[in-house]
Amino acid sequence: MTPAQYLAQLPADRRREVRRLRTLIRRHLPAGYEEVVSKGMLVYQVPLARYPDTYNGHPLWYVALASEKAYLSLHLMGIYGHAPLAERLRAGFAAAGRKPDMGKSCIRFRTADELPLGTIGEIVGALAPDRWIAIAKAARRR
Repeated sequence: MTPAQYLAQLPADRRREVRRLRTLIRRHLPAGYEEVVSKGMLVYQVPLARYPDTYNGHPLWYVALASEKAYLSLHLMGIYGHAPLAERLRAGFAAAGRKPDMGKSCIRFRTADELPLGTIGEIVGALAPDRWIAIAKAARRR
């Protein structure tokens, strides 16, 4: 499935919100990541051609965006792998007067208006693929 096909199959209200986040992600995403559909999500990943030695043999994910049964989800893997980004996200939510509904790297939401979009853009733009690869390699060495 292509990203366009993924978007087309979403209900109109979900499609609108996913498009808003997709536009934000693509605007801030450093060069070198690729956009694909994987496991029912839009995924922004390091291509295997650039980093083939992943722990599971799959491309290294950086950001993912999905329409789940009861909510939308934004996965910012960088906040799980790089503590300063996690702190930046917490500060962004606090500044917006919001409490995030999230797990380790997954933020659950219903509309993009629930998110500190400026902060999310900063986080998406924070790690070029080479830096993200270095973080992933360091995590594997521990």
